[in-house]
Amino acid sequence: MTRSFQLPALTLECPSVWESLVDQTAKAVAKAGFTDVVIGLSGGLDSSATAVIAVDALGAEHVHGVLMPSPYSSQGSITDTLTLASQLGIQTNLIPITPVFDAFKASLAPVFQDCETDITEENLQARIRGTLLMALSNKFGYFVLATGNRSEALAGYATLYGDMVGSYDPVGALYKTHLYELCRWRNSTSSHMLIPTEILEKEPSAELSPGQLDSHALPPYDILDAIYYLYVDKGVSRVDIVGMGFSEEEVENAIRRMNASAFKRQYAAPIPKLHIYQN
Repeated sequence: MTRSFQLPALTLECPSVWESLVDQTAKAVAKAGFTDVVIGLSGGLDSSATAVIAVDALGAEHVHGVLMPSPYSSQGSITDTLTLASQLGIQTNLIPITPVFDAFKASLAPVFQDCETDITEENLQARIRGTLLMALSNKFGYFVLATGNRSEALAGYATLYGDMVGSYDPVGALYKTHLYELCRWRNSTSSHMLIPTEILEKEPSAELSPGQLDSHALPPYDILDAIYYLYVDKGVSRVDIVGMGFSEEEVENAIRRMNASAFKRQYAAPIPKLHIYQN
């Protein structure tokens, strides 16, 4: 069956949504008593969008990026991150996490000796990065911005005390599909490319294991986002969503993931309030 529904585009809403994200981010930082923010930059869309919002909200001199490559980070992600930082004019530090990751694995080796490598080692990398971000926050008085989107939050595709670290999440209210659209719009309003084309076109990946892609764990974001939009934001039943051409397996898995990860969202950073998903 052909799907009869897709997530509505933002189109003319882009300027007002971006202005709202910028305004709410500036207010969140000021209310907390901070002037500067720090962002973990990965070479992916979410952290890149967060950096652009932060620069628009606070000015480039108040935004600090940190690139924390792991053994599985691609050279392209590193290059793309440095290009982004250069285009935005923000200070960016490079802190490789491989030595720390190796030390963690060595410490756990006696206990994990009979266990296969799995998501545990992936999450260790995310948690190392979260710890480094908090260290920079403590040392320099930076406010940590989280970088997770609405799609990942609903699907539970995030690591507690890892990539969920942060006191505010500027992109947390947006589905990934809409974040792509919003970033392309923001690029079009600038005199030069803010977010590199490579970041906008690469297949999403957390790069926590060899060859890892988001699509290995999740359906394509256009499908996932449409299901969550219908079920969460519009109150459409599972049966009716399937009737729109989505497979029963896709729908059930998406809702199962959402219910199973509800506890994680209780620990997530505050997110902007947006009118675009209201019933």
